[in-house]
Amino acid sequence: MTFENSLTFAKKMDRIDPLSVYRKKFLLPKHNRKPAAYFVGNSLGLQPKATKKYVNEELHDWGTLAVEGHFHGKRPWLYYHKFSKKALAGIVGAKPVEVVAMNQLTVNLHLMMVSFYRPTKQRFKIIMEAGAFSSDQYAVESQIKFHHLNPDVALVELKPRPGEHTLRTEDILQSINEHADQLALVLMPGVQYYTGQFFDIKQITEAGHRAGALVGFDLAHAAGNVPLQLHKDNVDFAVWCSYKYLNSGPGGISGVFVHERHRNNPNIPRFAGWWGHQEKVRFQMKKGFIPMEGADGWQLSNVPVLAGAAHLASLQLFEEAGMTKLRKKSMLLTGYLHYLLTEIDPHGQYFEIITPKDANARGCQLSILMKKNGKKIFNALMKQGVFTDWREPDVIRAAPVPMYNSYEDVYRFAAAFSALI
Repeated sequence: MTFENSLTFAKKMDRIDPLSVYRKKFLLPKHNRKPAAYFVGNSLGLQPKATKKYVNEELHDWGTLAVEGHFHGKRPWLYYHKFSKKALAGIVGAKPVEVVAMNQLTVNLHLMMVSFYRPTKQRFKIIMEAGAFSSDQYAVESQIKFHHLNPDVALVELKPRPGEHTLRTEDILQSINEHADQLALVLMPGVQYYTGQFFDIKQITEAGHRAGALVGFDLAHAAGNVPLQLHKDNVDFAVWCSYKYLNSGPGGISGVFVHERHRNNPNIPRFAGWWGHQEKVRFQMKKGFIPMEGADGWQLSNVPVLAGAAHLASLQLFEEAGMTKLRKKSMLLTGYLHYLLTEIDPHGQYFEIITPKDANARGCQLSILMKKNGKKIFNALMKQGVFTDWREPDVIRAAPVPMYNSYEDVYRFAAAFSALI
């Protein structure tokens, strides 16, 4: 694609965009009575217009059926976790039995680590990236301490090479090989929250398994953003949230993937709850936990239905649009933003894009490291109705989301940004 730095070109791209109809299915925040240019779907996705309908249907069933809504509602609450399986499986590249929507991301990360981080005297180390999102850092450190180990010894944190901002795949693989004899778990993000780097899940998983370790991923910035093939790539487990690219509302329900090879393994320890117990005998209330098959067996409690309804409203849009088409547009949309930013400052005098230039090594997000006046420029953009995200100490993150952002949005952002440099 040959891009052009003009509003005419941006409008032409929007006219021929086969996914442009989806923008009309979301509620966009307003600035001076006009739609804002919203680039913060990597922090909180926009609300689908169908969300209110889905939630109101559950409120109606609650009001008219009360407890019988568990059995006779439009979407019976007793089986609510099943309604999202097909869509989630398509988004993360899994079988329906391997995924389930439940809890919150960090809760799920802890539950997965209970099962898949089982340190021994010989194997006790965890490899993860340095500067991971803080909640992941806290979860991993507390899990290590729970096993009476020292994080300074058990935790291997990978840093980019001096003068670089992102991790090289070969350096990740080398570290896995170096620690192979003592390695218990490799835990990486699918997409790094700060830089926007999309990691090579397949290669990392293969290397971890060759080393004799288990491999898991935090997909908070990957689910709904980049193509995933968790089953095919043999990932052991993964967790994600739904309030970013999955547009399921603030604090929205999280999701879990557990590869099918683990689904009926009685030797895997887990923290159990009644909703993970065999459905047919769940209400007999007998002692002795018998896990449901697959990821369902890691459930603790019944699904929060109102949050689940918001989740379903968004997932049906993903089923309609399809991840293949969304990814194709995403690469063009973010590619256009990268082109425009490079036009603004070709010599990197005022800022540096620290997200990989290779479109296959990134998702929607571009991370712009500001060399001067970063926070001032960020605040000025907000005052003009251009929503971006500020990350300390000096990065503006902008994520053009293919489901609802337009090429004109991207052009508008670049024009406003250029005027403020």
